[in-house]
Amino acid sequence: MQSHKINIVIVDDHPIVIEGLKMMLNSQLGFTVSGSFTSGSEIIDFIINHKVDIILLDITLPDANGTELCREIKKISPDTSVIMFSNRSERSIIMQSIQNGASGYILKNTSINELVVCIEGAYSGNIVFCNETKQIISKPSQNDLLVPRLTKREKQILQMVAEGKTSMIIADELFLSPLTVDTHRKNLLQKFQAKNSTELISLAIQQNMIENSK
Repeated sequence: MQSHKINIVIVDDHPIVIEGLKMMLNSQLGFTVSGSFTSGSEIIDFIINHKVDIILLDITLPDANGTELCREIKKISPDTSVIMFSNRSERSIIMQSIQNGASGYILKNTSINELVVCIEGAYSGNIVFCNETKQIISKPSQNDLLVPRLTKREKQILQMVAEGKTSMIIADELFLSPLTVDTHRKNLLQKFQAKNSTELISLAIQQNMIENSK
């Protein structure tokens, strides 16, 4: 019998979703919902002063992108498990969430039983997915099949972008002009068919084109 109640916080921009989840989860033995918020700034303020076991986090919030917010939460509270809870079913978003530190990804059409199992799994330290999410990530995406050919310089700059270096820093270290670095970055985005640097890094990680510097 579990003595410690799993402490859960819900972050979703729809109050009706929050109320429904609170009612269902509080009725489960061993769970307690200690907070609920509709914005990213509120959850950041809360975790600075409170210990939370599990955060159910929506992707779309009025003041934040859930995948980016997840990374911020993990910096502040590494022991908190973040489970993305969303209607978004794109494989790239699921993978990006996990790369940003999420402990799982659950679609909002999942059953309460499956949600409970996933919360317990994340609390135990596992990466968890609902059945539908498992099916989505098991199918290779078109981007997985297309590995771009990069020049030696592009590989170098890709690695430095992944390390969080700005164009100015990269330019200084490689003795290039910032304009040249920006051109290389634009070429990388085109080759990977990525919309921004975050997606670029996510795709490069999936294709084992970035060394883990940790």
